Parts: sequence; structure tokens; C-alpha cells
Amino acid sequence: MDLSFSPEQEAFRLRLRRWLEQNLPRGWGSDAFPPFASYEEEVAFMRDWQAQLYRAGWVGLSWPKEYGGQGATLVEQAIYNQEMARARAPELINRVGVNNVGPTLIMFGSEEQKLRFMPKILSAEEVWCQLFSEPGAGSDLASLRTKAEKDGDGYRLTGQKVWTSYAQFSKWAICLARTDQEAPKHKGLSYLIVDMEAPGIDIRPLRQITGGAEFNEVFLDRVFVPRSQLIGGENEGWHVAMHTLAHERGTSFCFKEQVKQKIWMDQLVELIRSRAAQGRPVPPSVRDEAVKAYINVEIMGLMNLNTITRLDRGELPGPESSLIKEYWTRLSQHLQQVALAAQGVHGQLMPEDPHAFAKGRWATSYLYAQSNGIAGGTSEVQLNIVAQRMLGLPKGS
Repeated sequence: MDLSFSPEQEAFRLRLRRWLEQNLPRGWGSDAFPPFASYEEEVAFMRDWQAQLYRAGWVGLSWPKEYGGQGATLVEQAIYNQEMARARAPELINRVGVNNVGPTLIMFGSEEQKLRFMPKILSAEEVWCQLFSEPGAGSDLASLRTKAEKDGDGYRLTGQKVWTSYAQFSKWAICLARTDQEAPKHKGLSYLIVDMEAPGIDIRPLRQITGGAEFNEVFLDRVFVPRSQLIGGENEGWHVAMHTLAHERGTSFCFKEQVKQKIWMDQLVELIRSRAAQGRPVPPSVRDEAVKAYINVEIMGLMNLNTITRLDRGELPGPESSLIKEYWTRLSQHLQQVALAAQGVHGQLMPEDPHAFAKGRWATSYLYAQSNGIAGGTSEVQLNIVAQRMLGLPKGS
């Protein structure tokens, strides 16, 4: 195993590092960066940031050049993630588009769909969301009830979706709906591109325990979708969706999340050191847990390198993506728990409290991390996939 980088790859790293030094928003990732006045202001900032990255050629690195990417190698994508973590750079606002939609269109989309949608995904000119989960079909996605009934040269969508991130700011959505009511539940689904500004769509933000409203429930009342916006064949949506979820859980998703956890881990180390310098050292038991968190973040980085190797060989993401997703869930929740313990009682205060530690950033992230065991498929689902498809264990009764 050779974990070293070539001179060309190191030159790529240096070029990106210099660009970030010159263009990273001043104060970002520290208490010096002023808080956003509203969620809308934050989204606008993040769209501008992604557009800036895109103009410089730093979004969609491994996508084909003909669709707006750079045709870079997966190793260069890994270097990109490492440098973004080192610089504590903001995330991409169009994560669903870049991480989920793009790889799905590359594999299953028509040439017309690729040329129409992919470049505007990268620039964040058009933000995407994902209409998969439903109130009665979260863990068991195949039991979803949203209908896509044929109507002329297209479909009429009727149903309800939930936990849809950024729906209120999105132009497009990927949607899984039932086109054959008589087929077995995994067989009668189709994968559609939905215009989120079409008549019949009602978006209702869901207020979270963090106080924000990133998630939404979306009601669909006979929303028309042209047949040209069907990805893959009719009733073949389950196969397409599994490809999307494999990328969400095991490729772009884990690369992005390892970056995020690396940033949090560096900040936690700084926190522990600063408290010691102030004469208020963190208890040894908490420092021990911080060491465990550090090790877990590094292990996830190694798991990502294994994924890169598989993809570089031309292998598709498999059930290992569920293992990575479950590992990340436990890692992220544990890290945030350690951070709160390291801060003492003030670490639990939210941003609006004048006594909040680090302007409530840690408390908010701790609360948000509780959703990680649900987002992208519940932990129970991931563990079942690992048990059955990796370990060969029988299904429970």
C-alpha cells in the first residue's frame, strides 16, 4: 500500500492551498465571523461561495469536462477534501446536487439531461433537493405511497415527502414515486426530476430543535412532470435510487463529512488547549474521549481512501457505504458530546444567550448531530444492510 502522493498531486495541493489563502472569507470558522441574521442570508452567502469555487474550477473536480467538471482523478478529489478541511472552508450549498444528482445523471441520465442540468448544479445557479422520504416510508423507503400517474407525455405527482433539506431554496428535486400500483413495492417505482416551482407544490418548513428550519415537508398535488425528466426507465427507479444512496452514504457524502468532522476535531483540540492555558483544564476522562474522537476521524479518512481505491478500479459503491455511513453517525455524535463535556455548563447555551460559549456554535451542532442517525437512512437500516449483505446473516422474522 502506497499512501504517498506524486509530485503532480502535491502541486495540485499547493495550487488549491494558495487559492484558499487568497479567497477564503475573512474570519470564517472562528468567532470573528459575524453570525448570519437569517437562514436566507446564510443560504445566499453559501451560494455565492460555491459560485466562486466553481468559477475557479474547484467544484465537481472528478466530473467529466463536457458536463462542467475538471476531469480530475479521485486522488485529487481526496486532496481537495483534505485542504478544504485544513482551511476550514465553508461547505457547498448544493450538496444534494453535487454529491447525489450529478453521479446519478452521469450513470443513468440522458445526454440531454446531463447537458441541461449538470453545469448549473456545479455553479449553484440551480439548487437541488431530494424527495425520497415520506411520513410512513423513511426506514422502509420502498413502501412509499407518492403516486406518479400517467398524463399525456408525462406524470402527475400526488403525495407527501418529508425531511427535505433546502426545499424552500431549491429549483429542482430528484423524486422517487410509484408508477405501478400493482407491482411489488421495489418494482413499481420511478425516478423523476421535479420542478420545485411547478403548480401544486406546497413547501412547509419544519422547525428543528436547533431553532433552524433547514428541513421541510413537501406536499405534491397533481404536480406535472414531463416524461423527459424521467431518469432511467419507467418502474426502474429503485435501482437508480440505490445508486444515489450509495453515493450519498459512501462516496461524496463521506468525503465531505470527514472534512467537516476534521474541522470540528481541530477546533476541539484548540478548545482543550485554550482551557488549559486559562487554568481551567479539561478533566482527564474528557481528554481521553477526545483522543478516541481524533482516532475515529482519522480512521474515517482511511475508510475514504479505501473507497477511492475501489472507485478508481471502476467498482461501484456497494454495501460498504452503509458501514461508512453508520461509522460517521457514531463518530459525529460522539465528537459533539465530547465537545460539550469539554466546555462545561456554558457549552449547552444556545446562540441567543449572551453567556453562550463560542456563540452557541457547539451547542447547535450537538443538537443537529442527533439527526445523523436518521438522515440518509436510519442506523437500523444501515446495520441491517451490513449484517445481511456484508456478513451474510439471515433476515429477522
